Amino acid sequence: MSALRPAIVIFLFLAVITGGVYPLLTTALGQWLFHTQANGSLIFENHEIRGSQLIGQNFSDPGYFQGRPSATADAPDNPMASGGSNLAGSNPALDKLFTDRIAALRAANPDASRTVPVELVTASASGLDANLSPAAALWQVPRIAKARGFSPQWLTQQVQAATHTPLLGFLGQPVVNIIELNMALDAHKDN
Repeated sequence: MSALRPAIVIFLFLAVITGGVYPLLTTALGQWLFHTQANGSLIFENHEIRGSQLIGQNFSDPGYFQGRPSATADAPDNPMASGGSNLAGSNPALDKLFTDRIAALRAANPDASRTVPVELVTASASGLDANLSPAAALWQVPRIAKARGFSPQWLTQQVQAATHTPLLGFLGQPVVNIIELNMALDAHKDN
């Protein structure tokens, strides 16, 4: 029995450290050093939560920038059903899906270039991507300019202003958060 006592003491000590002290310490440090990220990178407008910088929203109105297609199960951009379509690259259903998406994008934005950015056609692995490349956002400018009556030059400036550059200028790609960009458009209805 005396040999069992040190094992029980060490077990209880490690249980308290790993099950109590460590989680409390990392939670406190996360709240202190990375408060916004630790709380979901939420976007607020007039003290109300409008969404998260990390989770896309389904914008279908022609006057809004639209994000990547979502492959979530029951509804677009459903964070409770995150996941890809799981269709193989050789699957004819995937080819038809891409063809239909390209046709719909071109029909909705006939004044844009014929070359549709690939990320407007393909869903991300999570199905919840909140960001687009600046090129994919700029491709949508003619449609939004027509729908809202904004000048294409002003919309281009808004996309450029909403572009987040990568860390140190080269670690990653520049991206535009679609939710924040659409909120900026709503804030400037008079332009």
